[in-house]
Amino acid sequence: MSLAFDPTSAYDAAFSGKATQVVGDSGGHEPFEVGVWSSDPDWIDHALFIDPCDGATLDVGCGPGRLVGEIARRDVPAMGIDVSIEAVRQTRFRGADALLGDIFLEIPDEGEWKYALLADGNLGIGGDPARLLARLREVLSPDGVVIAEVAEHGAGLVREERQLLVEGRLSVAFDWAVVGLDAIEAVAAEGGMRVIGTSSVGGRHTATMIPISP
Repeated sequence: MSLAFDPTSAYDAAFSGKATQVVGDSGGHEPFEVGVWSSDPDWIDHALFIDPCDGATLDVGCGPGRLVGEIARRDVPAMGIDVSIEAVRQTRFRGADALLGDIFLEIPDEGEWKYALLADGNLGIGGDPARLLARLREVLSPDGVVIAEVAEHGAGLVREERQLLVEGRLSVAFDWAVVGLDAIEAVAAEGGMRVIGTSSVGGRHTATMIPISP
């Protein structure tokens, strides 16, 4: 096997279409769903993420841009952010604005975004969901909303290191987390957010959160 390479380069390779799997702490392999994320949004995407967004929307970890591209097509102000050059390129190709960068660094229009999306498990970015939600409090307007995809009830909160296996090349490990419906209220509270509702559509689940008033 070739020497390990950095996760960002692995994501670039994955989004360019190379066969990729996610490797967890236990050594188990899961498919990296590039085909799904690169396709047009389906009815579940619309119900959970696209249709609710009627104001300025930030898609965190936007990948190839299927969500933010459709939101922008509806003439709603929207921007994706991703660490992958290839993901940003594909998002822009869809006609949406996209920023190459890290959500934990300064971004345009901080404090003015109405919605922040964490789809496709992106609540796990950085391995500390409460820290991520606390960061989004800074990014959102005072009446802003986070819509985050979560795992099924009973999944709890799991922090782990993951790697991407791309055509035989294994990336350097990076921190990730999984949050279930049963754990999201506690995680949200730690991040200064309050869950105001959950939705389950087509086997996928989301939690809608707003900042806790000071």
